[in-house]
Amino acid sequence: MNKQKQKNLEIKGWKIGSTAEFLGLSEEESSYIELKLKLSTNLKKLRTEQKLTQIELAKILKSSQSRVAKLEIGDPSVSLDLIIRSLLALGTSNKEIARAISS
Repeated sequence: MNKQKQKNLEIKGWKIGSTAEFLGLSEEESSYIELKLKLSTNLKKLRTEQKLTQIELAKILKSSQSRVAKLEIGDPSVSLDLIIRSLLALGTSNKEIARAISS
């Protein structure tokens, strides 16, 4: 957001801040969510690069298409464990997972 727009909003009484501030997240909670989103995005990217549909990936994972959709958006009901196991099932190496986390 440009500074003039921010200034105009603040003059009108709006408070400008981050999502973490708005939701009252701790630094650890914010980092955890960011980590899940990075891995989830990486999973979707890898699936599309391998030209797999969500249904095909679900068969590989012995799961459902709706679960794969939740994996790819980092749904709160999906654990980091499941996201990482899914990445590994698609042939992702530990180094590639580390690279996705650090990017």
